[in-house]
Amino acid sequence: MDQMQKKPLHLTKTLLERLFQAPDINTYLRENAYEMAMPTFDRFILSLCDERSLSRAAVIDQAGIPRNYGYQLFNGIRKPSRDKVIQLAFGFGLDVDDAQELLKIARQAPLYPKIPRDIVILRCLHERRAIWEVQNALDDMQLTLLGREDKYE
Repeated sequence: MDQMQKKPLHLTKTLLERLFQAPDINTYLRENAYEMAMPTFDRFILSLCDERSLSRAAVIDQAGIPRNYGYQLFNGIRKPSRDKVIQLAFGFGLDVDDAQELLKIARQAPLYPKIPRDIVILRCLHERRAIWEVQNALDDMQLTLLGREDKYE
């Protein structure tokens, strides 16, 4: 496993601090080029499994994603939708900051605390809820369940 795969989820915060402390932008770019390289989503989630000592099967199961689809995400065959990334965040047991970072790596929009559906998801991440609890909370609020992105109103 190379160093890029082992980057911590909070690297963005560190890079932001370095940017503001650097004497100029060129110095920042030169000194941080390696850390700024964005890993592919599949490589990143595989390294996350290693870091957290989780099997792909366990993450997929905890995320509530169909097994075949989940393995296609881990193998880089499919690009994840925003909902699938959020589901994986629950599968990995991530907190809010790490889930937001996972969304960035997947090149998906972050969760936004002014959107009712995102508010429910953010709260559930914060409270470390299981995926079935997230789905129940969304259903109780009559909001679109995760994995049903094609059914937005």
